[in-house]
Amino acid sequence: MSLLKTLTNSLRPTLTRPSTTPNKAYAHLSNCNLCPRKCSVNRFETTGHCLIGAETAKVNVIAPHRGEEPCITGFHGSGSVFFSGCNLRCVFCQNHDIAHQRNGFDLTPAELAGWYLKLQDEGRVHNINLVTPEHVVPQVVLSILDAREMGLRIPIVYNTSAFDSLDSLELLDGLVDIYLPDFKVWKAATSKRLLKADDYVQTAKESIQVMHAQVGDLSFTSDGIAKRGVLLRHLVMPGKEDEGREIVRWLAGNVSRDLYVHVMEQYRPDAHVGKRRRGTKGRREGEGVEEVRYAEINRAVRDEELGSVRDAAVEAGLWRFCEVNEKSLFHL
Repeated sequence: MSLLKTLTNSLRPTLTRPSTTPNKAYAHLSNCNLCPRKCSVNRFETTGHCLIGAETAKVNVIAPHRGEEPCITGFHGSGSVFFSGCNLRCVFCQNHDIAHQRNGFDLTPAELAGWYLKLQDEGRVHNINLVTPEHVVPQVVLSILDAREMGLRIPIVYNTSAFDSLDSLELLDGLVDIYLPDFKVWKAATSKRLLKADDYVQTAKESIQVMHAQVGDLSFTSDGIAKRGVLLRHLVMPGKEDEGREIVRWLAGNVSRDLYVHVMEQYRPDAHVGKRRRGTKGRREGEGVEEVRYAEINRAVRDEELGSVRDAAVEAGLWRFCEVNEKSLFHL
C-alpha cells in the first residue's frame, strides 16, 4: 500500500488534535520542512539532506536495549528503533555507523507498527524508543497511529538531538509520551564546526521549550519507570564546560527548575575526531607533529570539567538529576 493510501486510511475518527492528522504529515513530505535543514523537496520524487524518501523509513536496528538511563531501560529494556540518516553530522558521534550511514532496511509505517507490537508483546519492553527520528516524523506519526489501533499501550519515547522543526513537533503533539532531547553545545561557532549546523543552538532552545510545553516535567510509575515528560541530556565535552554551564543555566531559567537532567560523562573521541588530517600521511619522525582532526576534543573529559557543569546546574536551581552506574552500558 502506498503511503498516500496509508495516510488516507489512517485518518481515525478518534483523532481530535489537528496536529496529528495524516493529511498534515503528507503535506510536509511533499515539500519537506521536517527539520531545520528545510530542503523543501518533494520526497515522493527525490530526497534531500537525509537521503530518505517518503514511502518508508530506513531502520538500522530494532531490539530491546539496556543502554539507556535506568528510568527508561527499567527491568526489561527499552524497545529501541534506530533510524538511519540523522540530520546532524556530529564529528564525534559515537553511533556514527548507525546514524550517519544509510545502512539498514526500509520499513513502511505499517511494518514499523508491527515491530512496536512485537517489542511490547514479545520483548516485554517498557517503551518504544525512537532514536534519531527527526527526518522521518510523518512515517513515525503514521506508525504510532497504526500501532495504537493494533493495541500498543506502552509509552512512546522520542529520542532526539533537539534539531527539530516546530512543524514536526506539532505533528507529534499528543502522540509522544516522553521526549528525550540532547542539548549539545551553546555557541554557534561550536555547532557549525562540530555538528555541521550553525543554527543548532536557537533551534534546540525552541524545540526543548515546545517539548516541555507538550508533556511537562518527567513523571514516573510506582516502580520508577518514566511514563511522561522530558528527560534532558547534556554530554559534557572536553574544553567545552563553559558551554555546558550556559546550557544548564538556560534550562533552569527558561524551561523548568524541575526538569529531569542527565549531565553525561560518556564522551570519548570517536568518528572523525583524532583521525589523521589529509595531507599529513607519510611524515617522517622529526618532521613535525602529525596533525589530527578536531584535536581540541581529542581526549576524555576531565573530572573538574564535569564537576563544573554539575555545580552550575545545582547553583541554577536544577535538582532532579539522573545518575547512571559507571558500569552501565549507557552510551547514546
